[in-house]
Amino acid sequence: MLVVPDADKPLVWLHGEVKTPPFSSEARVEAGMLLRRLQGGERLGMPASRPMPIVGRRCHELRIVDADQTWRIIYRTDADAVIIAEVFFKKTSTTPKTVINVSQTRLRQYDDAVKGRP
Repeated sequence: MLVVPDADKPLVWLHGEVKTPPFSSEARVEAGMLLRRLQGGERLGMPASRPMPIVGRRCHELRIVDADQTWRIIYRTDADAVIIAEVFFKKTSTTPKTVINVSQTRLRQYDDAVKGRP
């Protein structure tokens, strides 16, 4: 009997990218490793990721500490993909309302497009 592992989930980038610069090479590698783990179906917890129910169901915030700032990646785990809604650096302890709103809008537009709604 041949056991074939489940295929990794694709990353769907609705906005943003992880590249050097502005990420340091170390932060870019860390972000890539965390995203790869998510693709493999792993559920990440603190301090790498925290739930963001204010954005939506199954939404989280990856936390990547860089040399002089902390990057955040807002993502949602779906059954068939990991959806990236926003990439930004955080200056305060709270997530800006604009980031929350734009992430909600992008995810809603993605869901409508997937379901074939105008």
